[in-house]
Amino acid sequence: SLAIGHQYSSLGTQPILCGSIPGLVPKQLRFCRNYVEIMPSVAEGVKIGIQECQHQFRGRRWNCTTINDSLAIFGPVLDKATRESAFVHAIASAGVAFAVTRSCAEGSATICGCDTRHKGSPGEGWKWGGCSEDVEFGSMVSREFADARENRPDARSAMNRHNNEAGRTSIIELMHLKCKCHGLSGSCEVKTCWWSQPDFRVIGDYLKDKYDSASEMVVEKHRESRGWVETLRPKYNFFKAPTEKDLVYYENSPNFCEPNPETGSFGTRDRICNVTSHGIDGCDLLCCGRGHNTRTEKRKEKCHCIFHWCCYVRCQECIRVYDVHTCK
Repeated sequence: SLAIGHQYSSLGTQPILCGSIPGLVPKQLRFCRNYVEIMPSVAEGVKIGIQECQHQFRGRRWNCTTINDSLAIFGPVLDKATRESAFVHAIASAGVAFAVTRSCAEGSATICGCDTRHKGSPGEGWKWGGCSEDVEFGSMVSREFADARENRPDARSAMNRHNNEAGRTSIIELMHLKCKCHGLSGSCEVKTCWWSQPDFRVIGDYLKDKYDSASEMVVEKHRESRGWVETLRPKYNFFKAPTEKDLVYYENSPNFCEPNPETGSFGTRDRICNVTSHGIDGCDLLCCGRGHNTRTEKRKEKCHCIFHWCCYVRCQECIRVYDVHTCK
């Protein structure tokens, strides 16, 4: 269902025929028909989730590369129950919740709006006002749509459900009060406050930290009345057990150094690396020890800019030379 954001980013500008959206399972198809007016926001949410993934992993061996001509837009990368799969599910689910919540607050849909549950006085000298964003409705939509595929009694569905919920929980964790002052001559005798989501970049940074500290799990099988059911438990008892806010995985990632169609790795040849960095974006690690090439590039840039009163800036155009380092 990630393909809905990749292929249907223009849903808001055309009539939506739910049956024409590829890859939807029956429950998602029913959801689309019941909530057709918020489907553009669902698609937008998946799209911003993918874009944020590409930002967060821009300097890593796997940089969240997408494939245009496939419903599996990340290729086989998500077939394995790895950290990367955990992050993609979390950020995409968060993206759907985020976009739907914001769309409702902006009045784009008639079936939802602002959160009116914050009653009473929040504190001395301030009161509730504005439009508190209804993240519970956005999370419900994300849960109904993103989790519709995860109804199997196996470990992968359990992992995906957990990470989807961790993505949505991140928004609730990061909600904050916004306030506006009222009073004579700009004084702040009364503040009107409402709950707001953070910028999505803040959510991306938060979930990237969760990726770095993701908990490795092992699969256990249990016999129940419906048959064999797989569950997950922490692999290492001496580590703190993961909470609903943490990401979980149970398979190791490939190293993504060389192209491999089975794992979906594109390798890192010709990737731009940072020659001064000792981190994963540095030429040593990103290039997997193969070394790097250096070339010079000339770029036109604005320079010697002067502000003229009032009110424009006049610049000259300069040619600057940069060293560009790429992996062998």
